[in-house]
Amino acid sequence: MHIEGPPCGRVRRPLTRREMLASCANGFGGLAMLSLLAGESQASDSGAEGRKVIHGLSGLHHPARAKAVIFLYMDGGPSQMDTFDPKTRLDRDNGKPLPFPVPATQFNSNGTILKSPWEFKQYGQSGLPVSSLFPEVATCADDLCVIRSMTSNFSEHTNANYFLHTGSGQQGRPSMGAWTTYGLGSESQDLPGFVVLSGGLIPPGGADCFGSGFLPPDYQGSVFRQGAKPIPNLERREPTEAEQQRQLALVRQLDRSLMGRVGATPAVESAIANHELAFRMQRTVPELTDISKESEATKRLYGLDSDYAPTRNYGTQCLLARRLVERGVRFIELTCPPTGGDRWDQHGNLKVGHENNARAVDKPIAGLLKDLKSRGLLDSTLVLWGGEFGRTPMAQGTDGRDHNPFGFTMWMAGGGVKAGSVYGATDEFGYYAVEGKMEMYDLHATMLHLLGVDHKRLTVRFGGRDMRLTDVHGNVIHELVG
Repeated sequence: MHIEGPPCGRVRRPLTRREMLASCANGFGGLAMLSLLAGESQASDSGAEGRKVIHGLSGLHHPARAKAVIFLYMDGGPSQMDTFDPKTRLDRDNGKPLPFPVPATQFNSNGTILKSPWEFKQYGQSGLPVSSLFPEVATCADDLCVIRSMTSNFSEHTNANYFLHTGSGQQGRPSMGAWTTYGLGSESQDLPGFVVLSGGLIPPGGADCFGSGFLPPDYQGSVFRQGAKPIPNLERREPTEAEQQRQLALVRQLDRSLMGRVGATPAVESAIANHELAFRMQRTVPELTDISKESEATKRLYGLDSDYAPTRNYGTQCLLARRLVERGVRFIELTCPPTGGDRWDQHGNLKVGHENNARAVDKPIAGLLKDLKSRGLLDSTLVLWGGEFGRTPMAQGTDGRDHNPFGFTMWMAGGGVKAGSVYGATDEFGYYAVEGKMEMYDLHATMLHLLGVDHKRLTVRFGGRDMRLTDVHGNVIHELVG
């Protein structure tokens, strides 16, 4: 057997163990490719069950209730006592000081008790109370599972956003979308497994809220912007497809050459995978984002006929989220549209600010829930609504509310949750979670459980220990499961 030696004048150093593992069988990417080919040969061709899963676990840890997640991220922190957690004590004690000491808030400009400016009514057979901020979502009350006892470890936006998205208050950890696609893969070969639909606002913490951290880069969220070109530089620049194919063939040859010299490192493999995916997306993204063939009734359902531009913005996102689910995308996150003021972060001007934000998202969210349900997709799609924390029951100044991480509201729908239900409770002022206190780790553990994944077993070795989305915490809240 002839073994090619090093170039003249150079001494080849011995391979390290890492390089040897990376080079064997073209690296772990080669093993992933074998798994992919095996999965394709075993997949059936009929229905959603037959979609081919790209990468991911070899099998679920237990039967899944959901196949996809849509996260309706309410950037800034909606007020729980003004949305889904009514507090009559605030009406009775409006203008009085809180009868107990409170911890330091973000700005420590604490006034007296502020009652909700909105009226609550009970809706549906469940009798779920919803404020007049959400008249459209209220019509879906029997599909909601409202969590009134969420807590966070952080009261500042950036750290709280990282905590909500990644399970850590520090920058650089993989987001829950990245963990989900890493564990489960994608049912779409032509679209990313994790898509972020941007409404135009960049949340505090920036793109690291959607990053892949120490996971391979191809698991990070792919941001789709508003407008005719949701992804920059995606369009083909070559005059013909044949010319582009020749260029791609050259790139593949160069990639193989590089991998032969340096080994199949995760960075190289991710770059190759993203390049190939971008080529396929040149065909799929224009078709995905072309909603002209949707019926006029569907467009009205999502509020695309609204005279309020933020509603049309968010309605388009919600409609695209449904279309992404139909095409097998695993995790979709929607961010808030600009409304001319602040996001859900009303330190002042609470009434106008919350009303503008609610007007932007109310009809589109209700439209999404109803459309998913009518198409038989809600049962297999977990919809999650909420922000990084809640608000205080006392006023900041006279007409605002400060940050409150000690007890706030999020809700889930579809995906196997207990519909038309309420879990947990805050105290009579809406300040602290006092029943069924739920941490962010518990939310992540329950989400993964509904997807068929044991959060304690979805781990990656990094920094000398097994890392996971829930770190060393988290419990599945089985009371949320229907």
